Amino acid sequence: MLFVDNQETTDPRLNLAIEEHLLRNVQVAEPLLLFYINAPSVIIGRNQNSIEEIDPDFVRQNQIYVVRRLSGGGAVYHDLGNLNFSFITQGRQDLHNFDKFTQPVVTVLQSLGVNAALQGKSDIFVEGKKISGNAQYASQGRMFSHGTILFDTNLENMLRAINPRQMKIESKSVQSVRSFVTNIREHLSEEMRIDQLRQALLAGIFGQDDIPAYPLTDSDWEQIREIATQRYMTWDWNYGRSPSFNIQKSEKLSVGKLDARIEVEKGLIQAIKIYGDFSGPQDVAKLEKQLTGLRYDRDEIAKALTAIDLALYFGAIDKKAFLDLLF
Repeated sequence: MLFVDNQETTDPRLNLAIEEHLLRNVQVAEPLLLFYINAPSVIIGRNQNSIEEIDPDFVRQNQIYVVRRLSGGGAVYHDLGNLNFSFITQGRQDLHNFDKFTQPVVTVLQSLGVNAALQGKSDIFVEGKKISGNAQYASQGRMFSHGTILFDTNLENMLRAINPRQMKIESKSVQSVRSFVTNIREHLSEEMRIDQLRQALLAGIFGQDDIPAYPLTDSDWEQIREIATQRYMTWDWNYGRSPSFNIQKSEKLSVGKLDARIEVEKGLIQAIKIYGDFSGPQDVAKLEKQLTGLRYDRDEIAKALTAIDLALYFGAIDKKAFLDLLF
């Protein structure tokens, strides 16, 4: 096995690109092990609806990345207190064999006095609480199995970021399973930093202090940045790939009650109807037509509204209140 040093990159878009690069482009016989820590981010499962999994206001206000990964499963929250690991191997024979890839982590945690164990198909629990979720992805005769380790994550931010506001949403997407979670740090008998945990995992997994490595070259980094630019930094991948869904929201505003019904497909507004007891000199159908085809994205719609006089449709309405209605 070879260790891949990501050079302390904390941009989740680059770290997911590193992982994909190792899977697709680095053809070595030995298994590879990658650790990475991300800046605050919500990492969305491949088949999930991004909008459904987050609180968009909290995410935007706190500058939290929202990035879709290649593997399936539920949404997870990452921050600088969360350590992520990824094993990249040849073949597909270990697909769905989570025990093989989580056991080395469990063994090291147990050596540190943490009563960790694989529970269910793919989660690591400590004292009845979840500290690690895992997922896998295979392509072209290779696969990776990756997982999280909650070390000292801000659990309040995690719950707020991936707990969407109450709204009526119908979707074909997979809903995340909300589990009770805990941080590893709370179960250690002695103080430890997250970098020390990573070092303990490296020593335990490799069984030695001298860790063999696959060094990322300038050529590797060029390919990594290209993957990040073409996939993980794009709205089309992170939001546009979401399954079709419908949103219904109603609010009592200064101009009366407004009820918005929105159909979204591939992240774009396919249809929108606005009902209510408001009164304006122009038919609201004209506004609905102007909004149809736009990305279901608050910033994009806010930009479009700068050229639209909402008073023509509703009377004296606050644009922020109207945006809040749509989102």
